[in-house]
Amino acid sequence: MAANQLEDVVQRWRTTEVFKPEDHKLFLNAGHTCIAQDDCTQLLDFIKEEANQHIVRSMGSGLLPALVNEVWRKDRSPANCQAILDQLVQICSMKELLNILLQQVEDTDPNAINLRTAKAIILMHPANPYKNMLLRMSESKACGLALALDSLQKQISKLPVPYSHKQEQEDVYGLCQSCTAVLTFVQPFVQEVKNQDTNSVATKLRAALLKFCMASLREPLLHVQLDREANMTEISPLWNFATEIMAILAVIQESLPKILFYHPLRGKEDTILEKDACHLNESRACMAYLLFVQLIAIEVFPTVFCPVFVLQCNMEYINLLLSRKDESWILKGLDLHVKSLERVTDCSLPVELLDLKPFHEVPKNLITIMIDCPIQHLRGKSLVVFQLFIEKLNGEAKRIMKTSHHAGVESIIIKNIKNQVERYRKSAQEDSWFEETPLISLLRDTIILPQGHETDLLHGMDRVMESLNLLRYLLIQERNNSTGIWIDLCHIADSYTKLLRLCLSMSKSYCRTELKRLREDKKIKAKEFKEVSGKRSVQSLIVKTEMLGNMPCEAQDKVLQCALVTYDLMKSLVVRIEEIIEDSQN
Repeated sequence: MAANQLEDVVQRWRTTEVFKPEDHKLFLNAGHTCIAQDDCTQLLDFIKEEANQHIVRSMGSGLLPALVNEVWRKDRSPANCQAILDQLVQICSMKELLNILLQQVEDTDPNAINLRTAKAIILMHPANPYKNMLLRMSESKACGLALALDSLQKQISKLPVPYSHKQEQEDVYGLCQSCTAVLTFVQPFVQEVKNQDTNSVATKLRAALLKFCMASLREPLLHVQLDREANMTEISPLWNFATEIMAILAVIQESLPKILFYHPLRGKEDTILEKDACHLNESRACMAYLLFVQLIAIEVFPTVFCPVFVLQCNMEYINLLLSRKDESWILKGLDLHVKSLERVTDCSLPVELLDLKPFHEVPKNLITIMIDCPIQHLRGKSLVVFQLFIEKLNGEAKRIMKTSHHAGVESIIIKNIKNQVERYRKSAQEDSWFEETPLISLLRDTIILPQGHETDLLHGMDRVMESLNLLRYLLIQERNNSTGIWIDLCHIADSYTKLLRLCLSMSKSYCRTELKRLREDKKIKAKEFKEVSGKRSVQSLIVKTEMLGNMPCEAQDKVLQCALVTYDLMKSLVVRIEEIIEDSQN
C-alpha cells in the first residue's frame, strides 16, 4: 500500500473505536513490514503518538511474536524492538499479551530439540517483556506466573539431559541455559513472596512457585546425574539449579519435613498440586535424594528426627525409584537407601517394620535388580545395599529370608546371621534373638532344605554352604562356651545333615549316570562317524548331536564334573559337623 493511502487509513482509524478484521490484517502487515525491513523507528514513533493509543491498544498485541523474534536475532540491533515491546506492555491488555507469549512458547516445534527450542523460553533475554508484564499485574499476577511456568516447564522437559560433565559444559541442547534462565525469571517473584508473605497475592504466588519447584524436581532433576564432590569444585549449571530450587522452597517458607514426611500438599494447594499424585511422589523422591544424598539444603533440615523414622519415610521413595527400569532412577534409589540406612544402628530394625508395604517391596526390588538387571555395576551395588539392609534387621526380622526363594540372596541372610551371632558373643551387645531359645527358633526357620529330598543342591549351593558353615561355627562355639542350646543345636544339625546326605547321594548318583551316558554316547558317535564317513553328511550328525541336549557334550561333561566337586565339598562339611558332634559326645 502506498504511503499516502496508509496515511488515509490511519486517519480513519483515529476517528473510530471499532476495527474490522481487515483493519487488523492491514495493521499487522504494515507493522511486520517495518520490523522485517529493520525500520522500527517509524513504528515506535507511531505507537508513542498519543492519538494512536487506542489503535495500538486494540491491534498492537498482534505484533508481539515478530518483535520477540527480532529481539532474539543477533545480526540486528534490538534496541528499537525492545522499546516497542516496552510500549506494548504499557498500552495493551496484559491478559492478551500473556496469552500470545504463552502460545508462542507452546508452539515451539517439539521435534527441533536443540538450542532453538531452549530459545523459545522467552526468559533467555535479560529484559524480557514477559517478566515485566507479570510484575505489573496485581491480582492476576499469580495466575499468569503459574501459566508461564507451566508452559516453560513443558518446554524444558523436551530437552535431553546431559549425563556427563563434558556434555553439561557443551550444553548442545540448551537444557542448562534454559534452567539458568528460568531461575533468573522467577527471582523477582520469590523476592516478592519473601517481602510480602502475608497478603493474598503473595499466598497465590507461593502456590505457583511451589508447583514450579515440585515440577522441576521431577523434570529434569530426577534424571540428572549429580556428584557433590565434583560439582563443588567445577561449575555446574544443573547443580546450581538443584540448589536454587531447594533454596526457593525454603524462602517461600515450605517446610521440607512436611513435604517429605507428612505430605501437606493437599489443603489450599489442592487445585494446583494434586492433579497427579504419582508425579508428586516422584518429586518428593528427588527431594529426598538431594537432601540426604547430595546434602543440598541439609543445613535447614531439622535434626530431631530419629534415623529409623527417616528410613521409614524414605522407603516409599526408595521403592518408587527402584521400581523403575531407568539407570539414573535406580542409582538414586540405591544411594538414598544407603544414606538412610547408614545412621541406623545395626540389628535395630524391628520385625514390625516388615509388615509395611515399602519394607516388603524394597528387598524384592533389590533382589530383582541383583538377578535380572543387565547393568553390572547396578547388580553389584544392589547386593551391597541388600547386605547393609540385612545388617540393620534384628534377629526376628531375619525371617524375611523365607520370602526370598533365591539361594544366593538367602545365603547372604544366613551369612549375616552368623556375623551377628559372632558379634553378639564377642561384645556386651544385647539382642535376645541371638541367645538360647530365640536363636534355636531362628535356626529352625533357617537351616532347612526348601524342597526336602528333592532340593536342587547345585542351584541352592550358596545357601547350603552357608548353612553348613553356620552350623559348624555354632557347634564349635557351643562346645567351647556352652549357653545351654547344645542338645537342640545337635538335633537341628543331625536332621539337616541326614536329609542333606540323602540329597547328596541321589544327586551324585544322577551326575555319575549322566557322565557315563555322555561318554558312552561319545564313543558310539565316534564309531558311527567312521562307519558312515563318505556315505552320510556331517551336517545330519551335528543335528542329531544338538538334539541330545541344550549344550555340547563337552560342556555337559564339564558341568557334571563341577557338580560332583561341589557335592564332595558339601559332604566334607557334613563330615566335619558330624565329627564335632561325635567328639563332644565322647
